[in-house]
Amino acid sequence: MSQKKALVTGGGKGIGRGIALALAKAGYDIAVHYGTSRAGAEDMAQQIRELGREAITLQADVKDVAAIRRMFSEYREQFGTIDVLVNNAGITRLVPFLEVDEDLWEEVMRTDLRGSFFCAQEAARLMVESETKGVIIQISSNHSQGCWPNATIYGPAKAGVDKLVRNMALDLAPHGIRVVGIAPGYTRLEWIPESANERIAQTAGKIPLQRFAQPAEIGEAAVFLTSEAAGYITGTTLFMDGGALLPVVPDNHYT
Repeated sequence: MSQKKALVTGGGKGIGRGIALALAKAGYDIAVHYGTSRAGAEDMAQQIRELGREAITLQADVKDVAAIRRMFSEYREQFGTIDVLVNNAGITRLVPFLEVDEDLWEEVMRTDLRGSFFCAQEAARLMVESETKGVIIQISSNHSQGCWPNATIYGPAKAGVDKLVRNMALDLAPHGIRVVGIAPGYTRLEWIPESANERIAQTAGKIPLQRFAQPAEIGEAAVFLTSEAAGYITGTTLFMDGGALLPVVPDNHYT
């Protein structure tokens, strides 16, 4: 039985690091994609190698479909087949609706939705060609359902990712390929400065579970969704936001 292989976009930092490391611990060789954070991707690849797994790094601007196709060509040359794609690469831009311009709209939509689409398409083509019953995980956000201020591009982009999960799952089911989503909420990321801890604590206190997610937890969810135990799960998105979408009135409304 050949060694299973996964590609994680945006695997050099944040949630992508948590997912790449969890999949490596579960036995996958990992291709770590990065856009600009080469140092983070190389560090992640080294950690994966120290676990006894093979790791490579791949650079591509996911806004550029030609760059995506070049990345998958390089992936194919080095890894051959693909069992899992995790589409994690994305950007968050929060700007008041009346101040959004065309360039900002294009940047977010091309990265978060179009990039996810064409990365998934290339991975699915490779899976079909090799007759691999693989798994594609799309990283969405609880913004796809919840509404926060200044998210009139980001929220709709992530809603599009959730819908893409369902339509892709329908189209790819005949090939034995499953498509699932993970929609994190607030997550503790390594680049958030310590000076922001008080603000983080105040925000976390408004979440029913009263804390932020850790990237490692999202990684463990990805491991489960790629496993045989989740073999009957496709076309759905798992929300991991500590219950942040649950409250509909302030917690002091009835006091």
